[in-house]
Amino acid sequence: MNRVYNFGAGPAMLPTSVMERAQREFLDYNGMGASVIEISHRSKEFEALLTHTDELIREISGLPDDFEILYVHGSAQLQFSAVPHNLLDLNPAHKAAYLETGNFASLARKEASRFGNITVAATSESSNFDRIPDFDPATLDPDTSYVHLTSNNTIFGTRWNQFPDTGKIPLVADMTSELMSRRLDFNKFGLIFAGLQKNLGPSGMAAVLIRKELLGHALPNTPNLLNYETYAKNHSMPNTINTFAVYMMNLVLQWLKEQGGLPAMETLNAQKAKLIYDAIDNNDFYIGSAHPDHRSEMNVCFNLQDSTLDKKFLDEAQVRGLYALKGHRLVGGIRASIYNAMPMAGCQALVDFMQEFAQQNG
Repeated sequence: MNRVYNFGAGPAMLPTSVMERAQREFLDYNGMGASVIEISHRSKEFEALLTHTDELIREISGLPDDFEILYVHGSAQLQFSAVPHNLLDLNPAHKAAYLETGNFASLARKEASRFGNITVAATSESSNFDRIPDFDPATLDPDTSYVHLTSNNTIFGTRWNQFPDTGKIPLVADMTSELMSRRLDFNKFGLIFAGLQKNLGPSGMAAVLIRKELLGHALPNTPNLLNYETYAKNHSMPNTINTFAVYMMNLVLQWLKEQGGLPAMETLNAQKAKLIYDAIDNNDFYIGSAHPDHRSEMNVCFNLQDSTLDKKFLDEAQVRGLYALKGHRLVGGIRASIYNAMPMAGCQALVDFMQEFAQQNG
C-alpha cells in the first residue's frame, strides 16, 4: 500500500494508526461480534463510548463543567442556521454581529440574516481577506445577542491569534478547521462548533460546545433537530446519532492524548507551519497569501510568482506523493492543509519539493 501525504483541506488526513485500528475493529467492536456501525445507539456499549468521548474532550481541552458537549447532525454549515435559531432570542432585538474574515464567515452571516437583524461588525473583504480585521468590542450595540467569528479561514489561510473580549455578549466561534489543534481560554466563548472533518474524524457531524446557561432560548419556530436543548436533554441522541463518526472521533482523541495532548500538538503545529512559511519567505519564487501577522497554522496558502506554472507544480507534487495541494477555486494558487495528523515528515517533503521545483523552474 502506497500512502500519500494528504494536504487536502477536508475531508482531511487522519492518523494512520487510527484508521488501522478502525480497520482491525470494524467487524468486531469490543468483542461483540458486530461492527460499531451495526450496534444500537441505545446499547450500553455505545452509551459507554459516547460518555468516554465526552471525558476525552474535557480532559484534553480543559473544557469547563459549565459547558455542554453536543454531537449534532449536518456538520458545520448546518450550525450557520442552528446558532441564530438558538441564540437570537437572548435579546428582544434579535440582533447579532458577524466578523467577516472569509468565505465561510460570509456564508454564516448570510444564513443568519434570514432569521434576525444581522450586522457586519468588522471585515477584511477590501484586502481580499488576507488578514484579520481590526475590531473594537466597545462598538457593539448592547442589545446584541451574540458575536460570531470564524477562528481559522481555510481558503485564505488566516486565523484569529487573539480572540476579542466581548464581555457579557456571547462570543460564538466556528472552529471547524482548528478545534483541538491549540489550547483555548474557554472563558472568552459562549459557544464553539466544529465539523469533524479536519482534526476530529470523518465528515457529516459536528461537535458543539455551549455554555449551559445559553440553552433553552431557542426561537419558537426552531426545528426540533436544530434546537441545542433537544440534544442536551438526550445526550445528543434525540434520534439515531452518527455512531461511526463518534467512534472515529473517540479514536482520534485517544491518539491526540497519546501524542501529549494540546500542549505538544500546539508546539508541533507551530513548527510545521514555520517550516513551510520559511520556505515561502526565503525564496522569491513563492508569494505568501496571508499577511504575516495573521497566518494560519492549519492552512498554508501561497502562490507561484509565475501562475502559469501552477499546474506543473501540482502535477509533479502529485507524482511525489504530495496530494491535494490545489488552492480553493475562489483564490487559486497552492494550499497545504497541515492539520494535526500531518507529520513533520510530510511538511519536510513538501519543502524539499518546493526548493527543487524553484531551482528547476526559476
